[in-house]
Amino acid sequence: MFYNHFVYIMANEYRTTLYIGVTNNIQKRIAQHYFDSQNTKKSFAGKYNCIYLVYYEGFEFPKEAIAREKELKKWRREKKNKLISEFNPKWESLNNQII
Repeated sequence: MFYNHFVYIMANEYRTTLYIGVTNNIQKRIAQHYFDSQNTKKSFAGKYNCIYLVYYEGFEFPKEAIAREKELKKWRREKKNKLISEFNPKWESLNNQII
């Protein structure tokens, strides 16, 4: 199935800081996070170098993606870690695997 909207989780190099976001262009958003981390550091993801995609979910409709993002942001860190580990056991960067 083709998805137009994504909820994603970015992590820093040591996987100690997480950033949860929603977008309709995940490749462009990853590039923006990377650019900000290397330059202006204006965003949370840029400031904390959250440039590694470790989790994502696709949605057909924006309201679904936004609702899921809000849900994930309320979770405790342990629950987020479990979600990521089930999807990506080694917490590898998925930056080059997303299409």
